[in-house]
Amino acid sequence: MIRYAIAGALLLASPADAQMLGSDAAACRPGEGPAIAVEITGLKDRTGELRLELYPDQEADFLKNRHKLIAEGKTFRRVTVPTPATGPTTMCIRVPRPGRYAVLMTHNRDGKSKFGFWSDGAGFASNTKLGRSRPKVEQALVEAGTGVTVVHVTAQYLRGLGGFGPLG
Repeated sequence: MIRYAIAGALLLASPADAQMLGSDAAACRPGEGPAIAVEITGLKDRTGELRLELYPDQEADFLKNRHKLIAEGKTFRRVTVPTPATGPTTMCIRVPRPGRYAVLMTHNRDGKSKFGFWSDGAGFASNTKLGRSRPKVEQALVEAGTGVTVVHVTAQYLRGLGGFGPLG
């Protein structure tokens, strides 16, 4: 009986119940938005920093250089936080308006400015195994509403010849 009560309480928990991380945290408060709250699990360790990036929903713009996107007047936003030492990890990123966007989460473990293929992790809303190929925009799409849209992302890391996948 107690087990079901605890499970029910966890299901009713909202992103507002967790500590929201990032410079956009205020956009994920109850009644705020539009924003995307990203609940991150499966981190390899608690080193380095976590980064969320918001891109347009088109394949040609996904993972494109931020300077080019901004120069073209297209959506790009980045939120970076030190990886929390313990506890749940929920980051917030505001969106310009309700609509469809691509969201990338990276775990920069090596502290370098570029993605470290051998050490860093990544994740997308679809949580499909990334494998060895460049991710497609379809893997990262999120439909943001007028309030706070919650998505769950499992971090993936290089796992031998099979490419990137979750640790567990």
